[in-house]
Amino acid sequence: MTWTNPLAKTLNWSGEISNQAQKEKVAQQVSYFVEDGDVIGVGSGSTSFLALQAISKRVKDEGLKIQAIPTSKEAALNCAVLDVPVTTLTAARPRWGFDGADEVDEQNRLIKGRGGALFAEKLVIASSSKTYILVDKSKFVKQLGTDFAVPVEVDPRAIHLVETKLGEYFNPQSLAIRMAVSKDGPIITEAGNFLVDVRFNEITSNMEREISGIPGVIDSGLFFDYPLEILSV
Repeated sequence: MTWTNPLAKTLNWSGEISNQAQKEKVAQQVSYFVEDGDVIGVGSGSTSFLALQAISKRVKDEGLKIQAIPTSKEAALNCAVLDVPVTTLTAARPRWGFDGADEVDEQNRLIKGRGGALFAEKLVIASSSKTYILVDKSKFVKQLGTDFAVPVEVDPRAIHLVETKLGEYFNPQSLAIRMAVSKDGPIITEAGNFLVDVRFNEITSNMEREISGIPGVIDSGLFFDYPLEILSV
C-alpha cells in the first residue's frame, strides 16, 4: 500500500528558487549521468531539488532501476513523492552523487551547510567515487568566506568548549549560533546538533582537519580534497 494523502504527493521546497533557469539547465545535465542499477547520493538545496526531479523523469520514462541515498529529511521526502527508492550508507555505497554548494573557490574547494545537512552531505560525498557539484555562477569566489560564514556543526553539550577552542586556535572575526526562523531557539541540524557560523580571518588548507579535531565538533562546512566535478552554466 502507498499513502494517498496530499502531503504524500506534494514536493517539499520552501521559498523561491533563485537563478532557476540556470539551475534547471544544470539539473538536466546531471540527469544524463544516470545508469540502470545506480546508487546515487542525493544532496540538498534548490539545484539538487531540481536535479532529483529531472532524474525521476528519466527513471520513469526509461524504466531505470536506481536507489538514492538522501542527505536530508527533505530530500528523503521528495524521493518518496517522486517514487525514487531510498537506501542508506550502511546498506549500499553510492557510485556517484550530486549536491550544491554555498561557495566554490578556484581550487574547487567548497563551503556548504546553509541547509543544516552538512554532516550527512560530507559522509555521502566521502563515500562516493565522484560527486557533481551543481552551482550557478553566483557561487564562485576567489577566496572562501567571501559571502558566507563557515558553518560548524557542534554537539550541544560542547558549545562553550568549541567556542573557546575556536577562539584560541583561529581568533575568528565573529562566531554565532545560527538561530531558527520558524521556531524558537537555535537551528537543529539533520543530526540533532547546533550550527555555529564562523567568520575566519583566513581559510587555510589545513583548517577542515584542524576544526574537526576540536572535541565536540561533529564536522565543518569546509569541503577540501574530495572527488568533485563542478557543473555550472
